[in-house]
Amino acid sequence: MKKRFFGILLAVVMMLGVCSFTACGGGDVYKVGVIQLVTHDALDAATQGFVDALKDELGEDNVEIEIQNAANSTDTCATIAGSFVTKNVDLIMANATPALQAAYNATTTIPILGTSVTEYGVALGIDNFSGTVGGNVSGTSDLANLDKQAQMIIDLFPDADTVGLLYCSAEANSDYQVQKVEEYLEARDITCERYEFSDSNDVATVAGQAAAQSDVIYIPTDNTAASCAETIYGATGTTPIIAGEAGICSGCGVATLSISYYDLGYQTGLMAAQILTGEKDISTMSIAYAPQETKKYNADICDDLGIDTSWLESLGYVALD
Repeated sequence: MKKRFFGILLAVVMMLGVCSFTACGGGDVYKVGVIQLVTHDALDAATQGFVDALKDELGEDNVEIEIQNAANSTDTCATIAGSFVTKNVDLIMANATPALQAAYNATTTIPILGTSVTEYGVALGIDNFSGTVGGNVSGTSDLANLDKQAQMIIDLFPDADTVGLLYCSAEANSDYQVQKVEEYLEARDITCERYEFSDSNDVATVAGQAAAQSDVIYIPTDNTAASCAETIYGATGTTPIIAGEAGICSGCGVATLSISYYDLGYQTGLMAAQILTGEKDISTMSIAYAPQETKKYNADICDDLGIDTSWLESLGYVALD
């Protein structure tokens, strides 16, 4: 009888030992690495949504998430991606296009999910992109309807003859958005001029040039612009700005057609949970998009520029949070 008791006790101890290395009731502990390009509101919200979704789906004890910020350096993105490959993480989440490109170049076997990436075909050099990357890559896109963004310029500033397109030349997805907006506006006889800055060092100078020569400025979803939004506002004076996303709009814009980056990140986290548990095969997962777009205005900047916010609300705009 004593032998049987000690045998049962030993089995319990062994089970507890196993549970110290795996998540009891939840299987293995999944290791997930997050590469975030830079700190700004949109990317921060996407990362938080991703983390929350993974924990909600898998349980806090069943997932270990390591978040690394590249401080807007593509070289650092590559270093972080390499470290995650060395650590043999179970999945990499790449937040923003340069982070996705770094992860894509670092591994062909570890699943990679992008988020806050505008156009995957452009980002990864895929011609005639069908909506599914294949291989070990999928994710979510932050692309809002570009025709609707361009139409906002016409609706809010009908007397505008010249639109300055302000963006970072190092961001391929920014160039893609600018091209689409430019095509839409020029088809309606509005003159567009491109103003490219290379990094944060020349953003104020280029923004000032755009303001001096434009009736309205358009800034696409652009990570460098987002991290320098207040600087841009200081350089553009009374020239109104339509922004590609809410984070830029909160710093320098009059209005935006916005998505929720938290919701986008959360959707990416749900995809990650499906991949990690084997429910879905990443090679067949199509790129997903934000479920909702909202027209928003920046009340403080509207007041500064003398724009009637009640008129904007009559057009269906809501104030930024």
